[in-house]
Amino acid sequence: MTILKPRDPNYKAVIASLNRSAEPDPRVSETVAKIIADIRKRGDAALIEFTEKFGGPKLTAKQLKVSAAEFKEAEKKVDARTRAAVIVSHTNVREFAEKSLRKSWSGKNRQGGKVGERFDPFQRVGIYVPGGTAPLVSTAMMTCTLAAAAGVPEIVVTTPADKNGVVNPALLHALRVAGATEVYKVGGAQAVAAMAYGTESVAHVLKIFGPGNAYVVEAKRQCFGRVAIDLLPGPSEILVIADDTANADWIASDLLAQAEHGHGSGVLFVTDSVRKLAEVATAFETQLAKLSRQEHLREVAELTTHLILVKKLSEAVTIANNYAPEHLTIVTADDEKLAAQIRTAGAIFLGGYSPVVAGDFVAGPSHELPTGGAGKSFPGLTVDQFQRRTSIVRLDRKSLKALLPSIETFSEIEGLDAHGRSAAIRFE
Repeated sequence: MTILKPRDPNYKAVIASLNRSAEPDPRVSETVAKIIADIRKRGDAALIEFTEKFGGPKLTAKQLKVSAAEFKEAEKKVDARTRAAVIVSHTNVREFAEKSLRKSWSGKNRQGGKVGERFDPFQRVGIYVPGGTAPLVSTAMMTCTLAAAAGVPEIVVTTPADKNGVVNPALLHALRVAGATEVYKVGGAQAVAAMAYGTESVAHVLKIFGPGNAYVVEAKRQCFGRVAIDLLPGPSEILVIADDTANADWIASDLLAQAEHGHGSGVLFVTDSVRKLAEVATAFETQLAKLSRQEHLREVAELTTHLILVKKLSEAVTIANNYAPEHLTIVTADDEKLAAQIRTAGAIFLGGYSPVVAGDFVAGPSHELPTGGAGKSFPGLTVDQFQRRTSIVRLDRKSLKALLPSIETFSEIEGLDAHGRSAAIRFE
């Protein structure tokens, strides 16, 4: 890990280098473009070939979709403890989503015309659920549940299967509870392309959601326009701001929890306490040695973990706003005051008893959040992103006549006489 102190000669330069924008790797972009083109051209055949080529099972077209029998078999393997955890998560996420739904409304403008908005669910959405190094059961909760709460009738999921063509039973159970209506055993950029353009077995969707690796994110980027896209979430990030009141062991465990995601994960700790900096550094190394995903953890610890000392906590706020972390934890005596100054975080966790993992799994808000600096421009996933907005206008003769002078003025300014004529003709 890198430990930075204000007196270090490269202090400002290193902190500045942490601020980044998520730009695609040209090599990834080229590979993804070829995959999308091939899926568009050859459909199922290309989807099946890419699935096997990139480490997945060898499937036939009939085996792409998870069958009712496979769902039934998976249910037999899910224990009571897993079922209980899924219900806790689903209940909290569903209730949070229902409170966030946008409601249709109507009213009158100053000239008496009736105006309003209508919010309808997308009729068919696609959701990518990662399943490579770990089956992300929580992602099913944090995406499909929102789609179901919004009333989406067709919720299509793509997720990688193992070498035998089996999707993790707990994941299938979670998808069923969350409301998925179709599940396909494919992952990677090819899965995104299949949802965007359609194949013989996978009907195309209207909008694509969900996190993934660099290839999945780039496929979403390249398919934007063909379909709507939620956001482009990349590797996980955490930034913890703490003072001397914080528990070093708890902080270290939070940092390691996000480092566990592996390659590219950003892990930052910022404090104004020399003592706490040393304690967290020690606790981090001690706990790391006892964890199972050593390959993933060691890479992140060596390359993208930074422990930073600041002279005052206001500097920590500046660092956080410039970094725009996916997850921001604040454990200080005045956490509410500091949180009020944050403008770019995907999600904020306040106090020692609010670990990010609670947000990852069960708290309520979706854990799909902006990364790579995108938090400066994008929010995390919300239920209203599964709704389509339509504006509604109804004018009568009186209200249109009141608006006519303004319409004609705009038409003259913009040199669009047919526009003005289309309103004025109604009064000739």
